[in-house]
Amino acid sequence: MSFTSYEKNGVLVVKIDEERLDASTAPDFKKYVLDFVSEGKRKILLNLGQVDFIDSSGLGAIVTVLKRISEDGDLCICNPTEPVKNMFKLTRMERVFKIFGSEDEAIKAMEGT
Repeated sequence: MSFTSYEKNGVLVVKIDEERLDASTAPDFKKYVLDFVSEGKRKILLNLGQVDFIDSSGLGAIVTVLKRISEDGDLCICNPTEPVKNMFKLTRMERVFKIFGSEDEAIKAMEGT
């Protein structure tokens, strides 16, 4: 699985450079992001602009990261594709996560947290 990560204005941006976040890719994704959490990163933005499919394993991995940082951190999602937006709505996860249309919009909102 391929990821790109960089820091912008105190926010760690993790871009998933894959079309699928599913049972075969979710474990690698979870480990990758949780390693940053273990290093003390507490503001994480997931850019899902390349992801066209997400299943319950992918959602579960994202929820695991959220639980790990929720007390003293912030996890947001940006740039979701239409199928990913639909999955978040179907599972009512749009109530759990802050979802933004663009990376810049999300980072601006996260700077104040």
